[in-house]
Amino acid sequence: AGFIGSALIRYLINNTDETVINFDALTYAGDLQTLENISDNERYQFIQGDIRDKDTVRAAIQSTKPKAILHLAAESHVDRSIDDSADFITTNINGTHVLLSAAQAYFETLDAEEQEAFRFVHISTDEVYGSLAVNDPPFDNDTPYAPNSPYSASKAASDHLVRAWNKTYKLPTLITHCSNNYGPYQYPEKLIPVVIYSCLSEKNIPVYGTGENIRDWIHVDDHVSALVAVLNDGKIGETYNVGGDCEVTNIALVEKICGILDEIKPRSSGSYKDLISFVEDRKGHDLRYAICNKNIETSLSWSPNILFEDGLKETIEWYLDNPDWRDKHAAE
Repeated sequence: AGFIGSALIRYLINNTDETVINFDALTYAGDLQTLENISDNERYQFIQGDIRDKDTVRAAIQSTKPKAILHLAAESHVDRSIDDSADFITTNINGTHVLLSAAQAYFETLDAEEQEAFRFVHISTDEVYGSLAVNDPPFDNDTPYAPNSPYSASKAASDHLVRAWNKTYKLPTLITHCSNNYGPYQYPEKLIPVVIYSCLSEKNIPVYGTGENIRDWIHVDDHVSALVAVLNDGKIGETYNVGGDCEVTNIALVEKICGILDEIKPRSSGSYKDLISFVEDRKGHDLRYAICNKNIETSLSWSPNILFEDGLKETIEWYLDNPDWRDKHAAE
């Protein structure tokens, strides 16, 4: 029921004939409102549970008998991991272990044909690769892991567990690493909604350091289409890097958002850019992320389709058109 998971569920219900079981603990970033448009669909089922709870996870898998598991449950906010890493360790590492163990126990009960069809897709992050210099080539499948935050370290650990379950137990796993996502329904702790919320509430827009950190941005719907391609046609044991081919400095992104809002919802005086405020840099702040899509483009014929300018404007307009969602989460 988080940002990417809910987008994936909406896609699967609206564009396939699959039945989807949504298993979520509904922590602060999980919200069933993201799924209200498909919640009554007979092919959708929600089970509230925590992936750290072995008995609940095993019961859910055994009762629903899935032909695939897509693992998107994670603590994902770097700042929160720096302030308090405990939930990141228990959810991202221990939770992944619980899920893998339950999936393995279930997999061993399947017949040969069912085992051939089964897939476990682990959704990870480009942050496991660490930081790039400005002129370095993008991350690819040969880039060594070098996580720099408690968040990225916990995701790296979970990746290694997934790989181990494939190599040791022959569980048919796949791993994806994606760059920064944006789009509707994103919880307002992430950069793009933070900037939008700050502008609309006439508050200072916080920008770390000098704003020269670079991120590769991808619309969540493009990410979801990549996950479906990996699920349907990915090679077991393979890792697929998913990027948006869109590198932007943080300050350029903030100014771009302000410029769009200046056009479609101007302030009473001045520009939203006047609200930009540079703050003390994040501890261990990675300079640059960028992903090479060559593997997924050549093997699965996938590439991002949504132009950043179009997707960003549509995202901003969505937040403007959904004040109830905006106000609900702004108050949290």
